[in-house]
Amino acid sequence: MKRHILVLAVLAILMAIVGATKVRYDNYKVFKIRTKSLEQQKLIENLAKESKSFNLWHSGKGEVHIMVSPQKFIQLQNYTQTFNLPLEVMVSNVQSLIDGEQISKATDNAHTFGWTRYYPLSAIEAFLDDILAKYPDVTSHIDIGTSYERRKIRGIKISYKEGNPGIFIESNIHAREWITSATATWLINELLTSTDANVRKLAENHDWYIVPVLNVDGFAYTHTTDRMWRKTRQPVNFSPCIGADPNRNYNSHWMENNGASSNPCDETYAGTHPFSEPEVKALADYVTSIKERLNIMLAFHSYSQVLLSPHGWTKELPTNFDHLMAVAKAYSDAVLQLPYKTKYTYGTSSDAMYFASGATNDWAYSEQGIRLSYTIEFRDTGRFGFILPPIQILPHCEDTIAGLLALVDKADELGYLKVKYA
Repeated sequence: MKRHILVLAVLAILMAIVGATKVRYDNYKVFKIRTKSLEQQKLIENLAKESKSFNLWHSGKGEVHIMVSPQKFIQLQNYTQTFNLPLEVMVSNVQSLIDGEQISKATDNAHTFGWTRYYPLSAIEAFLDDILAKYPDVTSHIDIGTSYERRKIRGIKISYKEGNPGIFIESNIHAREWITSATATWLINELLTSTDANVRKLAENHDWYIVPVLNVDGFAYTHTTDRMWRKTRQPVNFSPCIGADPNRNYNSHWMENNGASSNPCDETYAGTHPFSEPEVKALADYVTSIKERLNIMLAFHSYSQVLLSPHGWTKELPTNFDHLMAVAKAYSDAVLQLPYKTKYTYGTSSDAMYFASGATNDWAYSEQGIRLSYTIEFRDTGRFGFILPPIQILPHCEDTIAGLLALVDKADELGYLKVKYA
């Protein structure tokens, strides 16, 4: 009996060790494949659907970025040669980038939250608690809801006075896009502490609703287990694969025009039905409850350096397309003027990138009447992709505040910041 108990204990320890082991991407490469047609683009995308050795990083106009295991290099080369598709290495070793973004604890002050490294969910929550304690007169906690794994989804409202137009920011809906929550927390701090006159005007004359991490389960999983995880963590009853793409799960033209996948193993799996993911349903319920106070909706993503407006589910242009492009251009022009010369493009989701149904920006625009709604894809264009080095966090944040200042100014000029409620 004692021996049986000992064996069980050893097995439990071994299982715990295996469960705690992080997924590694040693010698995985990311390739850029230039395509000349939508058909060629789909050929490459289908590789990622058929094997766990391939992972789609980006698919857009004229090129696809795909991560490949060392065992499948030759297969990819043969595949692309068959269709005469040029192949270019963008990342030679994904694990080296992952290792590079982890700053040594020996040189890090554990008691100071800053923007020279990436932080886990617990540190971001502690940051929010600290902000709420320091600025009780202008900040308030937003309880968005609870995730599948029973984590709290937290947000913060910054409001200096009643009667301001509202701007909502959703961040880190895709788990691996760490630069988004880093930017969201920096923005919270900047709106409260900056002495720049333009930033003070931006902060004090608008109500800000910011959710730094929406996909809390997936985000936690990227820190403990798999840095490249994208989806939620809710199991799918009829599949061994876990999670859905929360940015395909909104109840707005869900699963239309091949804008998402019905395969639970795909990165763009839309879920079993609209709002099947509790995180998305919770955010949607909250936004619906305050939609009369919101003038602008922004969804922070990475990567590609592009502002995407509705629509993602159709090539049909939104009714205020010209205004949406004018506001996006203002953001792009302002960022390009900074020393970093970061170039943002812009267009509708379906034209500038790909068909995407059930996404935040379409839902906010079509179902909630928020007429300025964008997905903003942050740095970079593929050199580092989702694994943007920590040294770029602050320069990127400088880009973002310059862009937001211009975006809001242009929105105001075009009449989009009139208060909607009495």
